Amino acid sequence: MAKSSNSEGARRRFDLLTVFAALCFVAAVGFAAVPAIHAGPSTRAGLMLLIGLAGVACLGLFAVRNSAAPAPAAEPGADKLIDALSEPAAIAAADGRIHAANASWRLVLGAASRLPKGGPSAASLFSALTAARRGETAQASIRNNGSEHSATVAPLGERRFLVRLAEPAPLALPRAAAEVLDAFNTAKPPPPKVLDAFAAASPFGAALLDGEDPFAATIVEANPTLSAVAGGGAAGTVFGDLIDAASRADATQKLADGHVGALEVRLACDQAKVAHLYLSKTDGRWVAYLVDVSEQKQIELQLSQSQKMQAIGQLAGGVAHDFNNLLTAIFMQLDVLAQRHPVGDPSYEGLNEIRSTSARAADLVRKLLAFSRKQTVQRETLDLGELISESEVLLRRVLYEDVKLETEYGRNLPHVRADRSQIETAVMNLAVNARDAVRAHGGGVVRIRLARLTQDEAVAHGYPAAQGDQALIEVSDDGPGIAPDVIDKIFDPFFTTKPVGEGTGLGLATVYGIVKQSDGWISVASKAGEGAAFRIFLPVHVPSASAPALVPVVKAPPKARDLSGAGRILFVEDEDAVRGVAAKLLRARGYEVIEAASGEEALELAEEYAGKIDLMISDVVMPGMQGPDLLKHARIYLAGAPVMFISGYAEAEFSNLLEGEENVSFLPKPIDIKTLAERVKQELQKAA
Repeated sequence: MAKSSNSEGARRRFDLLTVFAALCFVAAVGFAAVPAIHAGPSTRAGLMLLIGLAGVACLGLFAVRNSAAPAPAAEPGADKLIDALSEPAAIAAADGRIHAANASWRLVLGAASRLPKGGPSAASLFSALTAARRGETAQASIRNNGSEHSATVAPLGERRFLVRLAEPAPLALPRAAAEVLDAFNTAKPPPPKVLDAFAAASPFGAALLDGEDPFAATIVEANPTLSAVAGGGAAGTVFGDLIDAASRADATQKLADGHVGALEVRLACDQAKVAHLYLSKTDGRWVAYLVDVSEQKQIELQLSQSQKMQAIGQLAGGVAHDFNNLLTAIFMQLDVLAQRHPVGDPSYEGLNEIRSTSARAADLVRKLLAFSRKQTVQRETLDLGELISESEVLLRRVLYEDVKLETEYGRNLPHVRADRSQIETAVMNLAVNARDAVRAHGGGVVRIRLARLTQDEAVAHGYPAAQGDQALIEVSDDGPGIAPDVIDKIFDPFFTTKPVGEGTGLGLATVYGIVKQSDGWISVASKAGEGAAFRIFLPVHVPSASAPALVPVVKAPPKARDLSGAGRILFVEDEDAVRGVAAKLLRARGYEVIEAASGEEALELAEEYAGKIDLMISDVVMPGMQGPDLLKHARIYLAGAPVMFISGYAEAEFSNLLEGEENVSFLPKPIDIKTLAERVKQELQKAA
């Protein structure tokens, strides 16, 4: 607005000067004309000259006024318009003055305030502006600094014109040059000639292969690790020869099906070795990476085997627990029937046969519990050499005459913490298996070796996770060995290679469970025709002054001949068949029996008979409150009365149940009434 006011003021000042000049000029002409008028006709020619001069002066003043007058203001938004154009553009007046120009225009033609003159090869710029005044769009040629530019002139408003320069055409290359440039831009990088530095120094096998099929391609270069992993890989050899044939065919099919990622293959140098193969292709050449994952696969297999054995063990333990309850009921009912059918009765032999069959079933259940690691154990400190030496006499009896037993006792044999009967059972089962293996081939030798191993020696003998010194019990033979296709199944329950009727398939499964329950490890080494060696590793026990005192194994007093007695017994058992017949038989021997079907019910009865209970007999595993929990809650009501646990299996070790408790004993199922009555009388006598 200020700019517009200034322009108006300048116009007014310019008009006053023009009027003043015109008045002065008219006055001068008038003064000059007075003498001419009075002089007469002789001076009329001079007068006419003065009049003509006055007219020319007026015309000059009029031209000067028009040329000095400012042009009308530019259209609103004109500057934004030309700035938005990509080509050089300017807004010009009819006389060639430039009112606005964009950056591209100033870059090409400079910052001149007027349009350059038109070039000779095109219509003049004046003609183009004239056509634009008529509302037409015209072409013009603009020359600047020796360069000629084609321009388009179009009307933009009153006495305003838009001048645009044509954008320069791209440089036209010769056809041959264009083809060369296009080929250069689209060319792919050349195939690699050598392995990169990373692959050459990598800790896994890497090779550069030449050929379309990676398994038929030849090796151009390989890093040193490939030879260590695959046992080959020299330059010029076929890469597929490093892979086992069957594994190679499977990998080829997966590759053809568009498989992405690692290909699991077995190596030709050792089919037991597993590797992951990664392939990357670059223009007819492959880069192959071979990663040995044999140890990883072995760990995965061991984990899978462990999980499978754990699942089977849980099933076996649950079945054994329920089966023990049934056997206990059978044994007690047999005791009732035996009283009604004494020796000489026609039914006596049948009852004995039932008892014998039930005893075999009980032995089978014990093996299942040992395998499932839910057999109740009573750990004690054992001298390894003394333990095997005492068992050697029995071992020689079961090996027969055509099988020779050799024992080797190492120096400085350690002590171990384990259940004596369980370790004896494990060694016996391994010795019997070895005996059967060598006898099938006409006899042989069974060796038992005892040794103390350091941690490194234990790892070398097949215990990869050994911690500290280990006690070794090795049972080996010179029989035919174990077939590779069955060695992974030998610890599975009910798996046997013996003929039908000659084995239950629980021998090695029992050993496996005993060793695991003893915090140990078992491994097997076998080669066809060279026999087999089973190695049991047990942690060495080193007693310390700060260690808690071991729970002594109290020898039971002599069995009582008189099984009758007196006293109040709280009998807790969730199995009705066991609880009912046991309570009935104990009452028949003079005891008062209070029955409880659960831990919660027993706790209420203990509170009701507080201080009046002489003995509590309880199952260990029951729905709801468990036997050990019942003991902790009911101890305040028992007033020091002894407690006897009976169970098909115990979740925890027997020594753990005794922690912080006194007068606690354990009787494993299945049991008969004679055994139960003897233990009841013994416990009551000790408490008296």
